[in-house]
Amino acid sequence: MRQHVTPPASTTVSRPGTSGARARRRTRRAEPVPYDFRQPIQLSREHSRILQLGFDSFARQATTVFTSLLRTVCQMQLVSVQQLSYDEYIDSLQGPTYLTKFLAEPMSGQGMVAMPLGAAMASIDHMLGGPGSPVQPQRPLTEIESNVIASLMERLLHEMRYGLASIVDLELAATGVEYSPQFAQVGGAGDAMVVVVLDLRIAEQTHQVSLCLPFNGLLPHLVRAAAPAPVSDRERAKKAQAAEMLKAQFSLVPVDVSIRFRATHQDPHCLGSLKPGDVLRLAHPSTAPLDVVVDDTTFAHATAGAKGPRLAALIVDATKETR
Repeated sequence: MRQHVTPPASTTVSRPGTSGARARRRTRRAEPVPYDFRQPIQLSREHSRILQLGFDSFARQATTVFTSLLRTVCQMQLVSVQQLSYDEYIDSLQGPTYLTKFLAEPMSGQGMVAMPLGAAMASIDHMLGGPGSPVQPQRPLTEIESNVIASLMERLLHEMRYGLASIVDLELAATGVEYSPQFAQVGGAGDAMVVVVLDLRIAEQTHQVSLCLPFNGLLPHLVRAAAPAPVSDRERAKKAQAAEMLKAQFSLVPVDVSIRFRATHQDPHCLGSLKPGDVLRLAHPSTAPLDVVVDDTTFAHATAGAKGPRLAALIVDATKETR
């Protein structure tokens, strides 16, 4: 039978402001993420960081594209990069939405860019010289509107290619447009997808744009991009030389060395009653060597002595002395 013992409560005195700092640190902790046993392969932190860098670059270039084509102040910022099933991603979209499906050779499968229909209509309004009113019609685009927005999406796919160039050299080509997320069908319901969420600000209006890429098609390129670069013989020689120089310098660094008796434990009453002339019995045998200590670590033993006018310590083998 196991017995649980509750430790006694202790009282701690904290400095002013420390409790608030601890509370802020606690609030910044990441929330636990449920593990899906149907998707044992997860997007690692290293791969997620590589994608964040790539899509950060894409967001900066997309800001320039929107600002130049719409002729108004626009900004796009990366919000998150995560792994979801295709079904979960579709459920997160609200219809009607302007969905652009595309192929991304050499990756297998298709990707998709989801832009709220209001953002697409506002972009077309600005590109045609309108004011970009925040109230836009919620309907499928006409043929003229589709041709106008297609040029914008083509530019965005072009910038995405350059943003992900450090991961894989993609050939992106739009393959179709849908307005209902349920009819897009760029993957199976359980297929793992890399979902990227971005905030798009057009003038004073903010919209959430997202895109998804097939995880299985992207994973081999992420593994290759995260692999360390091959090291040449010259680089290996430089690293070995640097290691030897560092080792040589460490041997010249001065440190404080203490020659100590063994620690003696006394109660506070005994220490508090000490007065001149009292004798304090040490826990160090008279025949035992002293401890040679650096940074509270004993690495040798010695006996006390003298060398000329100065005190000295002779290093000895502790196993041959009486302990």
